[in-house]
Formats: sequence, C-alpha cells, structure tokens
Amino acid sequence: MNGHGPVVVGVDGTAAGLAAVEAAAWEADRRGAALQLAHALTWASPHVPAGVAPWDPDGARARDRVNRAFSDAEGRARRVAPHLVITREVLVGAPDTVLESESRAASLAVVGAHRIEGARGRLHGSVVGRLTARAGCPVLVVGGRHTRTGPVVLAADESAAAREAAEFAFAEASERGTDLVVLHARRSGRTTADALSGLRERYPHVTVRTPSARGRRHRALVEASVDAQLVVVGVRRGGTTAVLRGSEGRSVLRDAHCPVALVPAADR
Repeated sequence: MNGHGPVVVGVDGTAAGLAAVEAAAWEADRRGAALQLAHALTWASPHVPAGVAPWDPDGARARDRVNRAFSDAEGRARRVAPHLVITREVLVGAPDTVLESESRAASLAVVGAHRIEGARGRLHGSVVGRLTARAGCPVLVVGGRHTRTGPVVLAADESAAAREAAEFAFAEASERGTDLVVLHARRSGRTTADALSGLRERYPHVTVRTPSARGRRHRALVEASVDAQLVVVGVRRGGTTAVLRGSEGRSVLRDAHCPVALVPAADR
C-alpha cells in the first residue's frame, strides 16, 4: 500500500461511476494526492484492424466515447476540487484487472456501488470482489450519500483483516476530525481490546465510542451508516475474490447509507 500514491477511480460513464468520481476527487483533495481516472477498454474481437491504435480498435467511435467519458468525469471532479491534479489512463482489460493494476501504486481505489450477490459473503462475479482480492490498497465503494459530516464506523472483530481495518479507521477519523464508532462482533475479546488500546494511544485525539449493538451487528452497522460519513470493514482475501463476514458483509455493501471502505488483510 502506498500512502502517498494517487487516488484511482474507474471511469465508465455511468451514474454510479460519476458518483464515484466525485467521491474520489474529494478523497484525493483531502489527502493532497493526484486523482487518476482509469478507463478499461474491452472489445470482443481479438484482432485489431491495421493502422488503428492498440487501445482504439473501433477507430474514432471508441476514441470519442472514451474522451466523452473522461470529459464528464473530469468536469465532475473539478466541481469538487477545482485545482486537483488529474491524470487519465486508458488500459486494455476488464475493469477489475485495470483497477487492480493501477491500485499497486495508489493510496485508495474508488468504485461505484453495484448489486452484491453470492453466498457466504463471497462477492461472486463483482468488480468489487475481484478488485479487493488483489488490490494494492483499500477499496472505497461509493453508494448512498457522500457527506463530510458524521462519524467513521468500524466493524471490529478478532481477524487479521479487522486489525488492518482498525488502523485504517483510526487514521480516517483522525484526518477527518471526527469520532470513531466501534461496533464489536459478539465474540470479540482480548485481542481486539488490545489492538484498539494501542490505536487509542497512537490517536489520543480521536474520540472512540463503543455503543452496545442490539440484535445482529450487520443491522447495527447499517443503522449506524445513516448518520456516518464512512463505514470501514476488513476483508479476507479468498483466491480470486474477496470474502466478507457472511450476511453481514453483503448487507453492509447493499444497504449502507454512506460509502464503505473495504480494507484487505495485508499479505504477511
């Protein structure tokens, strides 16, 4: 993970993609980083006509389509942060592959929210799942509203992924100048308490609140997201896709009222 790298966001011309661009622009401006707009170019034929640029197999039509998408995205970004340094990249490949490649030098990868499917918390077939499984940085999934007020909410438990998520959540709360709300899993114990204690010492100015979650935690996370500006969840890398905590992970991504940061466990 490169803490000083750019914020990279996928550009696809969709409403969800443009919302992700706005959120990415704000994140880049807040971090003092550049914003990298990445477009994934795919086509059905494996053959590129002679005399056509490798990234432009359909000729002027593809070039015009890509340029419009970039212009719309940059316009949205400039509305959020007029003086932001913005770069453009067109890469051949599937969206998750392109973003994964660009994430290796990034501090954050941003994508628009899409319907989450799959069993046992595995994000089957989704760009989010495949990207998070291989990304070199946290992935911000932009759904619901994007606000600069409210606390950061952390889903805490005993896993290695949750420990990485806790470090990310404390840093975010510190940089945003807001409180951190920690919602514990039912079986969280000494390990979680020790990890949070160390982070409290590192970030003494962050006010930490640990409310008692009534009922299932995924419902508490969704309810907490109503007033939050960010929910932070740790994810376990699982082969070709990322794995969340069962119905909890799917529920948060599907129903959260604010962006959700997916923080993969660091490779040890």
